[in-house]
Amino acid sequence: MLQFITNENSSVAPSRQILEAIEGGCRWVQIRLKEASDDDIRKLFDVIKDKARETDTTIIINDRVNLVKELGEQGVAGVHLGLKDMSPLEARQILGPSAIIGVTAHSFDELAGYKGMDIDYVGVGPFAHTATKKDLAPVLGLEGLAEIMLRAKDEGLQTICVAVGGIKLEDVKPLLEIGMNGIAVSGSIANATDIKEATKKFLAELPIDE
Repeated sequence: MLQFITNENSSVAPSRQILEAIEGGCRWVQIRLKEASDDDIRKLFDVIKDKARETDTTIIINDRVNLVKELGEQGVAGVHLGLKDMSPLEARQILGPSAIIGVTAHSFDELAGYKGMDIDYVGVGPFAHTATKKDLAPVLGLEGLAEIMLRAKDEGLQTICVAVGGIKLEDVKPLLEIGMNGIAVSGSIANATDIKEATKKFLAELPIDE
């Protein structure tokens, strides 16, 4: 699976980033705009919602649980929560059983801490340096992520894990080989000369069922 995360550092407007990523075949988008207002995100979603609906693209929003609740009937499927955001337990109470809830982990202990919680996936990273976060956690690299995935397997954790943070095209296969279920990509797509083609190239590295 490929999740595209909007990028505030790109010269391309977030709405165009999303629309071109969808054109390239991406079917899972996270709207992450830390500097934007709720109204900005409402307007953005209004621009992309028809295309998302036509292509059956899953749209989630970073952090803003109440906004996700508001826009749920219009097609927002869920939320991604950072470690400093609302707890996934509280978010589940607000959003209900059908909403997608993704969370973040920077270590095995954080990943294991979600055991038994009603969440849909964990974004594990950062894999490499990324300019999308101001307070970036220590970079894990392939070795660090491999260790987390090995421990998760040994402990019998069944969590869907998505690698995140500075992922480039050549990183996809090694990440899948260590057991990652998918990847989340921002800058490598949003800053590409051709977003649609960049998206296609990432998808080509992923399993066919993507």
